[in-house]
Amino acid sequence: MSTGITAFGGYIPRLRLSRKSIVKANAWIDPSLAAHGKSERSMCDVDEDSVTMAVEAARDCLTGVDRGTISSLFFASTTAPFDDRQNSAIIADALGIDEEMTTLDVAHSQRAGTSGLIAGLKSAEVDGDGTALFVAADHRQTRSASVQELLFGDGAAAVTLGKEGVIAKFLGAHSICRDLVDHYRGQGAKYDYQWEERWVREEGYFKLVPKVIKTLCGKTDVSPGDIDHFVMPCLIRGARENVAGKIGIPAEAVRDNLLSGCGETGTAHPLVMLVDALQDAQPGQKILVIGFGQGADALLFETTDRIKDLTPRKGIRGTLANGTVEKNYQKFLSFTDKVDIYWGMRAEAGNKTRLTAVYRDRKMFSALIGGKCKKCATVQFPPAHICVNPECRATDSQEDYPLADSPAKIVSYTVDWLAYSPNPPLIFGMIEFEEGAKFMMQITGFDPNEVEFGLPVEMVFRIKNFDRERNFRSYFWKAAPQSNSK
Repeated sequence: MSTGITAFGGYIPRLRLSRKSIVKANAWIDPSLAAHGKSERSMCDVDEDSVTMAVEAARDCLTGVDRGTISSLFFASTTAPFDDRQNSAIIADALGIDEEMTTLDVAHSQRAGTSGLIAGLKSAEVDGDGTALFVAADHRQTRSASVQELLFGDGAAAVTLGKEGVIAKFLGAHSICRDLVDHYRGQGAKYDYQWEERWVREEGYFKLVPKVIKTLCGKTDVSPGDIDHFVMPCLIRGARENVAGKIGIPAEAVRDNLLSGCGETGTAHPLVMLVDALQDAQPGQKILVIGFGQGADALLFETTDRIKDLTPRKGIRGTLANGTVEKNYQKFLSFTDKVDIYWGMRAEAGNKTRLTAVYRDRKMFSALIGGKCKKCATVQFPPAHICVNPECRATDSQEDYPLADSPAKIVSYTVDWLAYSPNPPLIFGMIEFEEGAKFMMQITGFDPNEVEFGLPVEMVFRIKNFDRERNFRSYFWKAAPQSNSK
């Protein structure tokens, strides 16, 4: 029985920063930036990071998948919010996956996405009946007025790996390890240091990538001319086409690198492009995926007939279609902590997270688990010892009931310009779930003029508070505009 990809999902943040706004603000420094001023790049909202994006990509991937089958979770990122706290465990909790599983963070190279994917495939091969969930996400910081600010983007992608219901069979992989430093980010540094592009292209991409592809093709007995989809993230213009031509891969197989509307999403980009390819792929097609960074990885997949029967999902295509253009460059600078804004006295209030309380109620906080009365079937949030139904009032009668994926609507709301919010105004209100449970929560992703009574919303996992004094961020769920692109 072959191991391979059994499902996929993706997430690109709703906000898309206009590249023209970047160029307009910085042309006085470098007029040549205008060469990269077309379209938009994705940007995280102020309450998003690599973990929240990974959760959303994983939720999309797990559409129609039994979460009880997940036996391991891998998370790849070079911008994980915690250096010494397992970020994959936060993701697992948010997804409500059984705690008796393996979790692992993979980091420290742009190749972490593909190297981690190879490790995940090997884990799925050994695990037998279990399913591995692999997620990659990056939210990289860039210097203002840099080319990277224009070309980078934020995003995440996820795949499940196993032996049952394989939609893309894993044919093999090959890796080369070489400490060729095309860029680096030292300990404690906020930004990458970039090296000279021509050297990286000639010594890196043009030498390492063809070598790793040739070896993999020899191992799998697949000709480069048989490749239907060639996935190779690279910001150097013409490099992907050059490599494909040298190795004999058809020109039409070279996948779009999604710079328009998205940008290069770092560690996640090989998977982002892979998910985009899988959304196009027909049965029997071969997909070659390249990861580059201190060496090179090459992975080869072949799609199966099952890809036609996969439950519809947003993927990269769907989330790209749900973008909102942001033209306020100052807002982007604020969201990425590049400007020191005075928020008023209300922003000075302490927000220390009580770790014992978070742990005690972790199901409620992390996975939005409510309670359902076993006597009258009333669903409520938060769960309590006493049923909220006045005609029942049973004690200790509630069982866990997940609400994160339940349809909901806005019953009441408040637009507050006085309360502190890093993206004012603060919008919150009463949200009613389809099952009848009601809960007061923050509302995100809406223009304040668009909020209305009765509007459908969906739950999204976001940053709730950021304690700068202790460098700790806590997460919870918020209500966001409903997305139907599947």
